[in-house]
Amino acid sequence: MAESSSSSIDPRSGYCRETKTFHSLHQLVPLPQETVPLTVASYALSLQSASPWRDATALIDFATGQCISYSEFHLLTRNLASSLRTNAGLCKSDVAFVLSPNSIRIPILYFALLSLGVIISPANSLSTSEEICRQIRISRPVIAFATSATANKLPKLEYPTILIDSSEFESAMYLKSSDFEFSKGNFEVYQNDVAAILYSSGTTGKVKGVLLTHRNFITVIAIYHHWQQQQQQGRLFPPVMLYTIPYFHVFGFFYSVKSVAYSETAVVLGRFELRKMLRAVHEYQVTHVVVAPPIVVAILKATELEDHDLRSLEWVGSGGAPLGKDSIKSFTKKFPAVILSQGYGLTETTGVASRAMSTKESQCWGSVGRLVASSEAKIVDPDTGIARPPGEQGELWIRGPTIMKGYLGDSNATSETLVSNGWLRTGDVCYINNEGFLFVVDRLKELIKYKGYQVAPAELEQLLLSHPDIADAAVIPYPDEEAGQVPLACVVRRPQSTLDEALVFDFISKQVAPYKKVRRVVFISSIPKSPAGKILRKELRRILLPESKL
Repeated sequence: MAESSSSSIDPRSGYCRETKTFHSLHQLVPLPQETVPLTVASYALSLQSASPWRDATALIDFATGQCISYSEFHLLTRNLASSLRTNAGLCKSDVAFVLSPNSIRIPILYFALLSLGVIISPANSLSTSEEICRQIRISRPVIAFATSATANKLPKLEYPTILIDSSEFESAMYLKSSDFEFSKGNFEVYQNDVAAILYSSGTTGKVKGVLLTHRNFITVIAIYHHWQQQQQQGRLFPPVMLYTIPYFHVFGFFYSVKSVAYSETAVVLGRFELRKMLRAVHEYQVTHVVVAPPIVVAILKATELEDHDLRSLEWVGSGGAPLGKDSIKSFTKKFPAVILSQGYGLTETTGVASRAMSTKESQCWGSVGRLVASSEAKIVDPDTGIARPPGEQGELWIRGPTIMKGYLGDSNATSETLVSNGWLRTGDVCYINNEGFLFVVDRLKELIKYKGYQVAPAELEQLLLSHPDIADAAVIPYPDEEAGQVPLACVVRRPQSTLDEALVFDFISKQVAPYKKVRRVVFISSIPKSPAGKILRKELRRILLPESKL
């Protein structure tokens, strides 16, 4: 692997012309020695214990108002870990399948399992029994944790299913245990041991189990902790974080651990509803919230904004898909005191690869920030394999300590994604500008090929969403004998709208080059999306183009 000298790296972009590699412009953060036995649970709890807000409220259940302090959190996780080891017989490297909607009990369960070295494999509670069985065949768990509403979807495993919403589970949390300590390395769990098996979205192919290690999560926590210490100096009260993203998703999983490390107060919504989210911000003086781009658009178009006091909001993080410049402009105008920060990551990068880490960085509209500390990137021409310089588009490759261990039981998929010298191919078309800011254009496989030109659906979707009569939109390729493919806009009209096909054509044609024009429009009731807010174009194509192989 070619090394870059500091003198050959452009200090503005982070680009090295010798190796054609982009380097992070952020300062390296200290990490624990890699060979030391350490779980991400122990690491997060050690940071929490040293926090100025170590006695703050840890969790608030929005539905019931129940609160759990951090002193209680330490006790409950320790009790539960002891019970799961003693009574359930769970050991290091066992896999636990978790099937539950968001609940304040999930972070307690996660920390208990992680402290034992048990591998967590969480799934969407809305999944069908068939989808769950496919995931279980991948992860091969010995036990499942579910709720009384989701347990019926599970097959029989080695150990009986434990119901998270049962009185027995509550007793296990509150039954005092004196023989278990997180800090004593009871099980010699090492940082490179697997902590979680998270499932890729499956939007571009079969579902895969992503292997993430304790070291992966420790690295991301260290990066954010370093940033938080710089940004939060002089703060009198802990941040109040509203959870709208499900805990089974890599973002939700990571944030459940990150919030503990930083002594944040986490307000937990069982299931997302915009009205509930606005009310939660108002009632609990929420300062920070992480959302998918469609929620940012929904906030801008919400009619009930004036009914809620949102002045406590300081920071809104957006990830999962690009957010259009028009939406950013509208949000900034409506909430001038709120920092809108975009980020980019994959399950395979432990949820983060780049992020706007400061107020100044968040002002580079349209970008997803700069590479996080300790990361490197290449922009590779997908046809020639040649790495490209700043300003030019290509497939984004990432390398660093946040990269997954691989896909469980799928060596072919692993070798296709993890290539030589530790590089991970993201499958996303991106570019990095002369200031080191990353811009995501679209998925490599989702670009529409119109008469040899490449059209990015995300660009057209952002324009469509800026129309006042459009509630939601997606763009997919439509087969065309002459052009090869043309952009097909799937549009969800706002109530009482009279928007028609001709008006959509006219609206887009005034803002794009001729080859990017929308050529077809269909009006539908909703856009299928993943839990993270990503448009399921494959599902749209299946519905609208059943005979097409596109």
